[in-house]
Amino acid sequence: MKTNEVICLDNPAFEALIDRVVSYIKETHNLKGKDETWITPEEAKKRLNISSDTTLLQLRNQGKIRFSQPMHKVILYDAGSIDTYLEENARNTF
Repeated sequence: MKTNEVICLDNPAFEALIDRVVSYIKETHNLKGKDETWITPEEAKKRLNISSDTTLLQLRNQGKIRFSQPMHKVILYDAGSIDTYLEENARNTF
């Protein structure tokens, strides 16, 4: 019988792992020389000035920002679509 193994990581170790996965994806898809098109959820939240994972999920599910899921648990966000979303919701001053 095959047994399953559970691996537990604290937040800093998990974030470091995600950074390594993002770097790997950038290298394998020749994205190193381009501007940062795909960013991590942490970077997306920072750009949007939000702290909630739920809010980020809602924006993604409502189709307001683009995302890519190259692996099962890896979700990356399109930086350009976040900038577009912010511009579309900008208000002019009087």
